Amino acid sequence: MFKSLHEAKAYIKENDVQMLDLMTIDINGRWRHVTMPVGRLDEKTLQYGIGFDGSNYGFAPVEKSDMVFIPDLKTAYLDPFAEVATLAMLGDVFVIDLPHNRRFDQDPRNVALCAEEVMKSSGIADEMRILPEFEFYVFDHVSVSSEPHSTGFHVDTAQACWNSGIDYPNTGYKVPHKGGYHIAPPADILNGFRSRAVLLMEKLGVTVKYHHHEVGGAGQQEIEVEPGSMFQMADHTMLVKYILKNLAVAEGKSVTFLPKPLVGEAGSGLHVHMQLFKGGKPLFYDEKGYSQLSETALYFMGGILKHAPALCAFTNPSTNSYKRLTPGYEAPVTVGYATSNRSAVIRIPAYAKTPDAKRYELRSPDGTCNPYYAFAAILMAGIDGVRQKTDPAKAGYGPYDCNLYTLSEKQKKKIKHLPKSLDEALDALERDHAFLAEAFPERLITLWLDRKRAEAAKVSQIPHPAEYSLYYDL
Repeated sequence: MFKSLHEAKAYIKENDVQMLDLMTIDINGRWRHVTMPVGRLDEKTLQYGIGFDGSNYGFAPVEKSDMVFIPDLKTAYLDPFAEVATLAMLGDVFVIDLPHNRRFDQDPRNVALCAEEVMKSSGIADEMRILPEFEFYVFDHVSVSSEPHSTGFHVDTAQACWNSGIDYPNTGYKVPHKGGYHIAPPADILNGFRSRAVLLMEKLGVTVKYHHHEVGGAGQQEIEVEPGSMFQMADHTMLVKYILKNLAVAEGKSVTFLPKPLVGEAGSGLHVHMQLFKGGKPLFYDEKGYSQLSETALYFMGGILKHAPALCAFTNPSTNSYKRLTPGYEAPVTVGYATSNRSAVIRIPAYAKTPDAKRYELRSPDGTCNPYYAFAAILMAGIDGVRQKTDPAKAGYGPYDCNLYTLSEKQKKKIKHLPKSLDEALDALERDHAFLAEAFPERLITLWLDRKRAEAAKVSQIPHPAEYSLYYDL
């Protein structure tokens, strides 16, 4: 938004801004913030930043936890949800050092920037453009219990088919189970919510392609944005989630990006469409290639497919992620590619026929990821594929122009599969992370593995309500 402190000061005065909100992302992908009077924004703030305890962000051990984050003026926006006029902006994390502070290598924004620098210095491309698809559920009520004597959750939404039998009030317009795709009003009661969210996104610089109701009958939505650079879209992903969650709360609702919030309903993904450009020219198009893809596009794809199990540790970093990656819900389970095939982990849209539009999408990621780590890891895997000239067809990844869910057991054994659990994904990352080394410090990989293994262990030790149904009377 701003190129200089002078511009920021002028905007603050013109818009009677009272507070400054500094947003920084933690290791898991949650925004943290510190708020201060706007008078504190000066050259010293931009040079020396604001101190904080990095150990509480999950980054560093306590004995090395003193860090600072420095505001990035380019990311500033007027927060539409603040009670007091507030200018918000993202911050980059720095380690306190002499004679000058230095960028913290584990900072998610720094990792994403490093991945882009690797791409540029390699000579392969100078820009990776991505287009995330944001899928999420909107509920009217959410209650959660994880106590020794009570474990479970209860969600509700007026449009769900399970409410078709309530006596009063009831309009009769309910969305069928797994029947919400592009459903129209009056059954689609959230069209106005999505439109209001989109207007806020556009106002804050996120250009939207369209929005619609998704498959999940109990309130699943999708908003698709226009493509942008990998780093920019990581910033935008955080902003989109912030807008949706806060708008929902303001309207008495709740938004979740949980991959599988409901049993038997469609899960929510974060499909990532991607393209490479060099000097403004697209690199993925070749009229004579498979599905009009260039050699570079296929090699880039080959790297992603080769490292797909390890990538899941960053693109699908929750135990809940693997409840979505199951057959029958348009979510991938195998490692392969194809044209117009939503059962493949990489789908090549047949409708994207021009050089500028030619792309493919990775369908495995979900909204529990830290977008900076996830997008950077995808880029690093693709770069490795181009460097190694990994041909996806010769490597046995397809193309699979068939329904991969309906293959025989014998056929399935010939195809590589995505991890079935977070533990499997972490095992894959532990075996295969050399391709990340130029952007992801070894300390971050180790820390990530330790933290995520602890999460998986914690969940595995909690009795599941379904176990009472299965085993209580034995």
